[in-house]
Amino acid sequence: MSIDFTLLLPEFLLAGLAFLVLGLDLALPARWENKRNGLTGATAALGMLGVMLFAVFDLRDTHEVLYGGIYFVDRFSLLFKVVFLAASIAVVLMSIDYVGRKMRHPGEYYAMIVFSALGAVMMSASGELLTAYVALELLAFSLYVLVGLTRGDGRTAEASAKYVLLGALSSAVLLFGIALLYGTLGATVFREIAGPLSQNDTATTALGFTMVAAGLGFKLAAVPFHMWTPDVYEGAPTPVTAHLSVLSKAATFALLLRFLAEAAGSSFGSWQLALAILAALTILVGTLVALAQTNIKRLFAYSSIAQVGFVLVGVAALGDAGGVVSNHAAASAVVLHLVGYAFTNLAAFTALIIVETHAEREEITGYAGLASRSPVTAMALTAALLSLAGLPIFAGFVTKFYLFTVAAEAGLLWLVVIATIASLVSLYYYLQVVKGAGRCPAPRAPEQSHAADALRGHGVRGRLPRPHPGRD
Repeated sequence: MSIDFTLLLPEFLLAGLAFLVLGLDLALPARWENKRNGLTGATAALGMLGVMLFAVFDLRDTHEVLYGGIYFVDRFSLLFKVVFLAASIAVVLMSIDYVGRKMRHPGEYYAMIVFSALGAVMMSASGELLTAYVALELLAFSLYVLVGLTRGDGRTAEASAKYVLLGALSSAVLLFGIALLYGTLGATVFREIAGPLSQNDTATTALGFTMVAAGLGFKLAAVPFHMWTPDVYEGAPTPVTAHLSVLSKAATFALLLRFLAEAAGSSFGSWQLALAILAALTILVGTLVALAQTNIKRLFAYSSIAQVGFVLVGVAALGDAGGVVSNHAAASAVVLHLVGYAFTNLAAFTALIIVETHAEREEITGYAGLASRSPVTAMALTAALLSLAGLPIFAGFVTKFYLFTVAAEAGLLWLVVIATIASLVSLYYYLQVVKGAGRCPAPRAPEQSHAADALRGHGVRGRLPRPHPGRD
């Protein structure tokens, strides 16, 4: 069996790019210290842009199944390759200022961004359980490093420890589920699973699927596997939180769609109700708990949980009419909402990073007066939040309408009602941020204001004066 390795060239180039960024960081001389961040960041961003353009122009009409169904090079994987690389480039660009202030060796950070993009790309193209597991772990380990890469911050250390421990547990559950499926079905390739699965409904098979679903549910932050999300979102650096909120979820959904299309087939209909209930719980928990949040990053954590529930509404609709293969409308709705959510969320986090850079505050009250200080940032944040809420004229409304339509046609009208009500409720906490941005900031006490202005005028930054030798 001959393989055209140019089909895998984007993956090889991404792996090489990650090592190139690391090597460049190590090789730059000390006199280039102030240029290290810009050079390594530009190398990572331009390298991923080059890989993305190569994939678009060279592989756009390709449909190949490699290694007997283990790996796919098709339009589905190409679409997600473009989404993952574009999102990763955006994260690199929004990280430049943060990395320059916080990290001595920025190459480590940018290399992990590239490695995580490679893992996500491989997940969307995987057609076999163990290949998908390896790709998922490449993504997960890169994110573990990114969350804990900033030293000297107690919150970051705590978030990293929780993420690693719970992530390792979920990976173990996922791997054990894969082992059970292999033991009962005799295969791990998606296409080879479809036949035995339709004739095998034993308790062991059901347990294997349940454990695989639990492992993937952790990566998605679906209820009840969501408990890590608020602490990790709050403790991680904000650019990493943005990357985590988009890449991990979109890659896992891409893998799930591929698995349902190739392996589940008509057997998925028996799981539709369970998945619909999971979607409803995820939407309700994410939406209702977000109402009580005062920290902007924790609010986005619960908002992202609710968004996962909305995507699961579309996935549940795939079980209708014989499965995902015959229901392209539902699959298209899921992909459309994922793409819209990814870039809307990145736009919102870009505004958060700008505010955090100047104010160093994460409380919602810290956004008071944003419209007067930075009108463009306030407008971008408002548009992103209203799109996430699904308000008409914004992209989020179009993608949610498409999702809810296919779910209603699949007989899940009760789920559509829950999702619609939750979307209306989410307007409340999104508008709290918007209202705060338009509100004038609370005036400072005169003494505090004058003292602070005097300190700023003399360049003082909280340091005590030190005696000079030789002076009385």
